[in-house]
Amino acid sequence: MPLASPLAIDPILDPAAALEHYRTNGWLLTNTLDDSGVADLQRWVDDISNWPDDGGEWLHHRELTDDGPKLCRSENLIPFHDGLRQLLTAGTLLATASLLLDEEAVLYKEKINYKLPGGAGYAPHQDAPAYRFIDIHVSCMVAVDDATLGNGCLEVVSAHHQEVLPTDDVGCIRADIVEAMPWAPVEVVAGQTLWFHSRTPHRSSANASPTPRRALYPTYNALSEGDRRADYYRQKLAEWAAAEHSGAHVQVSLIGDFQGRPVT
Repeated sequence: MPLASPLAIDPILDPAAALEHYRTNGWLLTNTLDDSGVADLQRWVDDISNWPDDGGEWLHHRELTDDGPKLCRSENLIPFHDGLRQLLTAGTLLATASLLLDEEAVLYKEKINYKLPGGAGYAPHQDAPAYRFIDIHVSCMVAVDDATLGNGCLEVVSAHHQEVLPTDDVGCIRADIVEAMPWAPVEVVAGQTLWFHSRTPHRSSANASPTPRRALYPTYNALSEGDRRADYYRQKLAEWAAAEHSGAHVQVSLIGDFQGRPVT
């Protein structure tokens, strides 16, 4: 499988090259945080992972691994964390999202995926079917730890972001389509950001290494379509409350992409 990782493009110094790569391929790799910023982000993620399950409106999700239950996702975070709110709603990330959306952007949602040793991966999917209210989104993965082939980095399909593809019964890309696609892994160094269109096909494998592969995932939409962050979380909780979550996998999204086993 070819490695898709190019040299990171600086969207501030070379916005034309960044935009061309994103529009052509449906994804873009950029540098975001220096060593100090990475250390801050890692400390914030450690803090958030220790928040209690029932202490606020944030959400923690857990999966069962061979080593027991482990945290796999936290979300709805910025109302409760000043540093994370500043990182996601101002500065380089917001400016890059605005560039890629071709207008002022606003944060739509945010989450941390932990993928600790033994943590499960994600089935091939597009994000668009899980996102309500907005037609076009841009998401990104800010690497908290190095994302490598061994610990389950993202794999993407370039230049396949023009339409929502046919899905299976849990909202993931249909298996026959997956098999025909040219998947390529993108390794991302801590502090770098992998941007991708909400229709860019992506997946990731389980973490078979002894080290974590934690990542921060903000999603943005054009402000002209409204600030819908509160609406998204309200709708997500309503749909979860109305659904039955009794399958073989943990339900962390409005589609069934996560492959983790439920904690019983």
